[in-house]
Amino acid sequence: MKEYLTIGKRSKTEFVEKRSRFIGSAFPVNNREEAERIVSELKSEYWDAKHNVFAYILREGNVKRFSDDGEPQGTAGMPVLDVIEKQGLCDVLVVVTRYFGGVLLGTGGLVRAYSHSAALAIEAAKPVLMTPATECFLSCDYSSYGTIQVFLNNEECKDITSVFEDDVKINFYVKSDNLSGFENRLTELSNGKIELIKKSEKFLPF
Repeated sequence: MKEYLTIGKRSKTEFVEKRSRFIGSAFPVNNREEAERIVSELKSEYWDAKHNVFAYILREGNVKRFSDDGEPQGTAGMPVLDVIEKQGLCDVLVVVTRYFGGVLLGTGGLVRAYSHSAALAIEAAKPVLMTPATECFLSCDYSSYGTIQVFLNNEECKDITSVFEDDVKINFYVKSDNLSGFENRLTELSNGKIELIKKSEKFLPF
């Protein structure tokens, strides 16, 4: 598994250029079906808009797709796709909705406006680095819990959950690249008394 850059949340931004209103919407997406569904929903939401231009890039299969949605070829969808690509993002959909204001922007003006709208939406969506992380489990006695809790926080572990029974059962995620060193440090800290159980792997923002 290799780390990748995507966006952390949905966003919506807008600006006006020569009376045309541009609404930029960015979404994290997992597959083509999800991206196409969102595009369809936005076209329904903004049914009265002149254009609903979109572009998306998917990590799986390196899928890239865009649509000018009635704008002159190469002036809308491709500039939006170019913004996503130049920022190194994937699993990202950007839709730019345009309400025409009656003033023609020209080819260069359209490219600049759609690029700017896409960049605004992506900036608002907060790009994040998704890193391979391994789910881990350990149990410790109550006297060790405070020390282990501090250790896990210092190691920048994610999604730490604790269950208090006869002993304390702790579930958390560690960066996969750091797992070997983490395990060594845990062994040293606990004098080899705490066993680390490794489970599945998934991507998390660190």
